[in-house]
Amino acid sequence: MFVILLGPPGAGKGTQARLLAESLGVPRISTGDLFREEMASGSALGRSVAAYMDAGQFVPDETTIALLQRRLRAADARDGHVLDGFPRTVRQAEELDRILARRGQHLDRVIDLNVDTEALVERLAGRSMCPSCQTTYHDRIAPPRRQGLCDRCGATLVRRVDDQPETVRTRLRMYHENTEPLITYYDEAGVLSIIDGGQPPEGVTRDMFAALGMTKGSF
Repeated sequence: MFVILLGPPGAGKGTQARLLAESLGVPRISTGDLFREEMASGSALGRSVAAYMDAGQFVPDETTIALLQRRLRAADARDGHVLDGFPRTVRQAEELDRILARRGQHLDRVIDLNVDTEALVERLAGRSMCPSCQTTYHDRIAPPRRQGLCDRCGATLVRRVDDQPETVRTRLRMYHENTEPLITYYDEAGVLSIIDGGQPPEGVTRDMFAALGMTKGSF
């Protein structure tokens, strides 16, 4: 099954994408992870990615598409995947359609997690993240069992500098300006499901599985 999760920063895409990928037995492919891996490699492409990210800009379509194409050629992604953070633009969406069509495949479902802007500001302002395993926590909604330490691997949690309220609002405005045309694109393609991402995580999971014609208990 080929699935995309859309949604603004803080909507919970990463958590839901990991859960869905595990249930389907397919990889979760995150452009954020691809960018970090390329930067860590020290390649010229990785240095270019770092320059854009350090400036708070979106990585250009050509670079993002090239990294994704390389990842999709891996054996584990040939029969399905859950995409998290891609596509961000209609051009990226069109290129993904072409990549899949060349392999005789197509998207099964695009799920958009819809969350109120001020709710997202509150979520992100209280967020911390494990730099090792990427697990996220929230001071009020989902605190770690031991303050400042990751439940999964014990690493010290960090806060992102761009999770300050005004910075969050700027990021959300950029997201809507650049990414919302995708909602129209996938709605017209007949593959879009919009889910209330402001409800508790278990409710989001339930609705996500229902949109795919699945029940969580069957996996």
